[in-house]
Amino acid sequence: MMENVHLAPEADEDDLYSGYNDYNPTFDTEDLENDVAFQEAARTSSHGRRPPVTAKIPGTSASRPLATAVGSKATLTSSMGRPMTGAIQDGVSRPMTAVHAAGYTKAATRGSSFDPIGQARGPAPPLEMKNSDSLEEKMRQLEKKVNELVEESCIANSCGDLKLALEKAKEAGRKERVLVRQREQISTPENINLDLTYSVLFNLASQYAANEMYAEALNTYQVIVKNKMFSTGGRLKVNMGNIYLKQRNYSKAVKFYRMALDQIPSTHKEMRIKIMQNIGIAFIKTGQYVDAINSFEHIMSVSPSLKAGFNLILCYFALGDGEKMKKAFQKLIAVPLEVDYDDKYISPNDDPHTNLLIEAIKNDSLRQIEHKRKSMAEEYIMTAAKLIAPVIETSFAVGYDWCVEVVKASHYVELANDLEINKATTYLRQQDFNQALETLKMFEKKDSRMKSAAATNLSFFYYLENELAQATNYADLAVNSDRYNPAALTNKGNTVFANGDYEKAAEFYKEALRNDSLCTEALYNLGLTYKKLNRIDEALDCFLKLHAILRNSAQVLHQIANIYEIMEDPGQAIEWLLQLISVVPTDPRVLSKLGKLYDNEGDKSQAFHYYYESYRYFPSNIEVIEWLGAYYIDTQFCEKAIEYFERAALILPTHVKWQLMVASCYRRSGNYQKALEKYKVIHRKFPENVECLRFLVRLCTDMGLKEVQEYMTKLKKVEKLKEIREQRIKSGRDGSARSRRDGSAGSDGGGTKGERLSAKLKDMPGTSEPYESSSSKEIDASYTDPLGPQAERPKTAARKRAEEDDFADEELGDDLLPE
Repeated sequence: MMENVHLAPEADEDDLYSGYNDYNPTFDTEDLENDVAFQEAARTSSHGRRPPVTAKIPGTSASRPLATAVGSKATLTSSMGRPMTGAIQDGVSRPMTAVHAAGYTKAATRGSSFDPIGQARGPAPPLEMKNSDSLEEKMRQLEKKVNELVEESCIANSCGDLKLALEKAKEAGRKERVLVRQREQISTPENINLDLTYSVLFNLASQYAANEMYAEALNTYQVIVKNKMFSTGGRLKVNMGNIYLKQRNYSKAVKFYRMALDQIPSTHKEMRIKIMQNIGIAFIKTGQYVDAINSFEHIMSVSPSLKAGFNLILCYFALGDGEKMKKAFQKLIAVPLEVDYDDKYISPNDDPHTNLLIEAIKNDSLRQIEHKRKSMAEEYIMTAAKLIAPVIETSFAVGYDWCVEVVKASHYVELANDLEINKATTYLRQQDFNQALETLKMFEKKDSRMKSAAATNLSFFYYLENELAQATNYADLAVNSDRYNPAALTNKGNTVFANGDYEKAAEFYKEALRNDSLCTEALYNLGLTYKKLNRIDEALDCFLKLHAILRNSAQVLHQIANIYEIMEDPGQAIEWLLQLISVVPTDPRVLSKLGKLYDNEGDKSQAFHYYYESYRYFPSNIEVIEWLGAYYIDTQFCEKAIEYFERAALILPTHVKWQLMVASCYRRSGNYQKALEKYKVIHRKFPENVECLRFLVRLCTDMGLKEVQEYMTKLKKVEKLKEIREQRIKSGRDGSARSRRDGSAGSDGGGTKGERLSAKLKDMPGTSEPYESSSSKEIDASYTDPLGPQAERPKTAARKRAEEDDFADEELGDDLLPE
């Protein structure tokens, strides 16, 4: 900026001290005897009179110009020839002293106004324009541009745009190198801005690391570290160690951490502690627990922290040293928390000003930091206690008791009750229900908060045991102890739900959500309740809200897909099921459901894909096997269908249906010999199966075999036996109907007849064996139980049902059930 200020030339300035070294003969006393004017004045009576100011007395001393403070050089002489103070000569007032007084200039006249800062001279002339073409100015602008790029890179990184941040950092690096080359050409290297070079390289390395370009980041850091002109560059070895830690190269990470530790002075205590923490973590990653213990023990002795104390417990736990675990736990709970407790936020009096102040700071940012720090400390202590309790003593109960006693002696007294609750939870996990109940019932006489927590767990325990009465009692106790406990309200809603009162259950779930809008259990159960009430839209809203909270919950995604299926929107159901298999890609039920939906939509290729994937993960699902076999039959690939029907026959060996399907596939593919052999095997296992005998007769006839007569005889016997059985069952049904019409008396007689009919059925051979209905149509590869309805089976072009006979079979056994 000083380049824009131009000073006036020296020729225009007055010399403030000119003339003082000149010799004035007037003051020479040695020649006074020869001075005529002086001698005359001494002799006459006019001696001492002040001559007129305009008088010029001749004398030996000639007048000379005398410099004043304003640079005037007028000749002012007295009667003795010396200048006179205050005299006016040539229109210039002489100042009272030889020092320049403010406001006097050459052009000043007597009676002029006082102007000490020269305002009367008018405005200053405009500053000269900068010469933008100069090389120095160009370099200055380039340096400014580099700084701006570095700032923009940092801002982009803070906003999460890592790619833009890296681009800006690279551009800053290119421009900075251009600037350095220009500086080297016009000046010495000492004029290079090292701070700018350091900031550009450091920012570039940081952006490389943020974009996970670790090799480039390490190379950039090496440039800084190896440059001896950067006095603090060695500290960046910490960053290099962090990169190696991310790359899981733990040995190099430890090496660079220690090199950085050697270059950081002891005055930077906090930085050294953080590096020691990283060294300890790296040792844990490599399993060198002894070295890690040394690091954490040093930290706990110099500057105790929660993280170091917890890591120290983990190391001793890995080594199995129970006594050291106890000591480390005591060190952990002794770490100063450095937070103010709630007494500070309680007003000691009714002063409105104090109450207003407390209300203002009750939830400010500092209070939130205190809450966060306290919650973190409680989490570390609870996790450490649950970890070491089972191993520090002979049993986990004794270990928990020791931890509870230690916690009670510290300033974390309120955590002791939480540890007792966890103790009961551990008993539940170990299925030691009696101990869990005893532990939880101890809290019935505690304060309301702990009583509510214990009663909530007891209610949940009894709910799982299906003891709804006890579950309801403890749910009521939990709600009465703490009406604002969302878990207690949820359990109360569960007990009401189990009793079938869905409207009341929904009210409890809603109240739980009013107390805690993030209670996911209450929101999920509310959605299920709405489904039970057939309020599908409200159920869908609940699960969509829950999906916004739990993005990858398989249960939530399944419920949403199921609701869309209920709403007859298969497109949306398929879309949500596709999201579900991205979370659980190996769930066979979800895959088969997708296959079914695609099949209903007519997309056979997609249906086959998902059914086949379901079969790969769970090859025992009969529905999936049946669909795949039917698909291959429809597509005329009967040989491939055999594989699936044979597996079904292995899963259900007592069901003739699947073995008949295998034989049918052999027959359809033209392999009659194998079909005949398979039918013979089926006949040996199921000698009364009509369909098997019928196809044996047909195949033997077509192939000209002698066994045809034998199978025809067996077929006639089986058909006759079937007719007799049907007649007896029909007569038994008629008798049962008459007994119901006749009343009690007829009922007794009918009962006796029914008993006789049952006895006859039991005496008949093979009544418990499966058989097939006869039909003149194509083979029906279905199996039906004589005492129950036929299982549902898909109709395909390859397998037509014998509907007349099946209809008669489905009616069997309707009146044989006890009344």
